[in-house]
Amino acid sequence: MSRATPCAHSALKARLARGELAMSLIVRSARGPEIALVARSSGFDALYIDLEHSPLSLDTASMLCIASQAAGVTPLVRVPQASAAWVSRALDGGAMGVIVPHVEDAATARAAVALAKYPPLGQRSVSTTLPQLAYQAMPAAESQCLLNRETLVVAMIESRQGLWHADEIAAVEGIDMLLVGAGDLAADLGAAGPAVQAALRDAFDTVIAACKRHGKAAGAGGLAGQLDLLAEVVAAGVRYVSAGTDTGFLLAGAQAKVAAIRARCPPGADGR
Repeated sequence: MSRATPCAHSALKARLARGELAMSLIVRSARGPEIALVARSSGFDALYIDLEHSPLSLDTASMLCIASQAAGVTPLVRVPQASAAWVSRALDGGAMGVIVPHVEDAATARAAVALAKYPPLGQRSVSTTLPQLAYQAMPAAESQCLLNRETLVVAMIESRQGLWHADEIAAVEGIDMLLVGAGDLAADLGAAGPAVQAALRDAFDTVIAACKRHGKAAGAGGLAGQLDLLAEVVAAGVRYVSAGTDTGFLLAGAQAKVAAIRARCPPGADGR
């Protein structure tokens, strides 16, 4: 067995296979390797590098993926679309999984799998030097089988159309997870005010049921600020949670510290 083999292991995929809860930190602003160690020290299982809603480049994403894998945190990249220009380059740059947004039917899901998996499961182009293998040479059949097994393909359900086709999306071979994007989905469903939670609860029921039928993981995004609902969907079967963004955590921590200092340390009566 090559010394490179352990580098390509996905701790996140193994955790999901055991039915345990996994959490990710979304990266939209951080550009240094330190964020991978922060994620590990905080207890996150994955680093979710968001190229859809950030100005981060593929070059930065690759560096973050390599740092994340070295830190023992599984690197995932959300690509803007299911195209070879994004999916194959994200994976060749070190991602151990791709998150594909706006998946609305089985055809899109199959296209994502084809881009992310080597033959016979897909049509991913072969690269001989990969960060996941520590850039070491391996027999092609061995490396492709290993990466096909360890690479996660996530289909995001963010619309009424995607929700309608959740069962057929979950049935696609090579799709590992259906990740509900709660914000976009609620907007597309036209839910507002008190109706949002009811609409999302029903949507999660549909997605979780589809995932259970086809042996796939169910994930939740956009619910970190709705902990009661998040607890409900986790109890129902969600096993992956996007817990928040790097900027959000930085802002929340900074605001809390400033408020605590001001409350605990008022200036003296003389203003000094």
